[in-house]
Amino acid sequence: MKARFIVLLSAVMLGSGAFAQDCTTTAALAYDDAKAKNYDAAYAPLMKVKEECPDYSLATFQYLERVLKHKIDGASGEEKTKYINELIDVYLGRLEHYPDKTKKGDVYSDIALLKFDNKVGTTEDRFNAFDKAYTEDKENFTSPKGLYAYFDLMVNMQDAGDRELQDVFDIYDRVMAKIEEEEIYEADRLQPLIEKQDSGEDLTSKEAKTAKIAEQKLNNFNAVKDALNAKLGARADCDNLVPLYEKDFEAKKGDVAWLRNANARLSAKDCEDPLFFKISEALHQLEPSAASAYSLGQLAEADGDRGKALEYYNEAAELEKDPADKAKIYYRIAQNYKSSGSFSQARNFYRKAIQAKPSYGRAYLNIADMYADSANNCGQTAFEKRAVYWLAAEYVAKAGRVDPSLSKHANATVAAYNGRAPQKADVFQEGKKAGDAIQIGCWIGETVRIPNL
Repeated sequence: MKARFIVLLSAVMLGSGAFAQDCTTTAALAYDDAKAKNYDAAYAPLMKVKEECPDYSLATFQYLERVLKHKIDGASGEEKTKYINELIDVYLGRLEHYPDKTKKGDVYSDIALLKFDNKVGTTEDRFNAFDKAYTEDKENFTSPKGLYAYFDLMVNMQDAGDRELQDVFDIYDRVMAKIEEEEIYEADRLQPLIEKQDSGEDLTSKEAKTAKIAEQKLNNFNAVKDALNAKLGARADCDNLVPLYEKDFEAKKGDVAWLRNANARLSAKDCEDPLFFKISEALHQLEPSAASAYSLGQLAEADGDRGKALEYYNEAAELEKDPADKAKIYYRIAQNYKSSGSFSQARNFYRKAIQAKPSYGRAYLNIADMYADSANNCGQTAFEKRAVYWLAAEYVAKAGRVDPSLSKHANATVAAYNGRAPQKADVFQEGKKAGDAIQIGCWIGETVRIPNL
């Protein structure tokens, strides 16, 4: 009996070894073909390895993704559908067998994009695929194209009469919040690298690559925001919003969630309608919040009561937890101080906005604008006064880097400010050289270094 057990065990072990050897050989040949982009030759053996020994290597799934994308591009009809389904299976197989090396958000987003690009299933099916990516792993659902498609499909369903306008707003808010979250992350990565360059230090090759990637991602997210707003279009105009919320106000004025939603939408569009005041007041009484305080600030500002407006805005900033929304409140406060000529106070709040949201390029632009306006008052000599424009140009350049939507304007403004700053001959006559520090006085109180001219 013991001898028989040993024989059986040996047979199993031999079989297992043969199976492993077969996988190793088949995989090695298939991987070589895939590396050489001989995708048609790699297809069958890779599928065999996936089916018979999926735990052999993550590379099986990585190469199969490339192979099947190639197959999909060259196929049509039922054959194309077959390859699409196989690629979906590959994505899910990778998640199943290599969960520690695979992000659910990436997988579900890739599947959703595959269905979106190839019009697989109904509009609702495709929307649900993106919704799964968002709800299952929001943190890793970061594809700019995927985020746009998520919203685009909802708009299409609303256009077809299958969804309400409020559903469109809900997904818009969800997607925009996610984009702003990603922008803050990328700007946080970029900010210290910009500061390092501004101080005259060179970036390492790794840092330069990080900066390039961050700037590209900021560009991509900015493009998506533009596309989202274009897609939303007139749906979010006050002419549509006011009737939408007015018809339900009496029935919903005790519903905090409804009031919060309506308040946010009307506030975003600055809808100065009596309904906005009623909603804001009702919300602030039921649940004092950053949103309701901000709305009341808008209303006070519209009435010309700047002091009351600033009181509400500061209350809103203290209550707000979301960094992007907090930045918007600080920016609004700064704008009020700037318009009244309180530049130092304005800069304080612009900086708070940047601290909350490092990609807030418009805050940098406004600081630069105030510096330029103060140039004649912030220097003992004509050279020192003109040197203020170098500092203004630095702030504008930062604005263009952290917010790509401002880059064209920033480039033109930097050139204009540098044109007003001292030129090479002026620096020479002053007995100075590139890199020398110039202390800017008055309320500015900063140091600027003479650039290479």
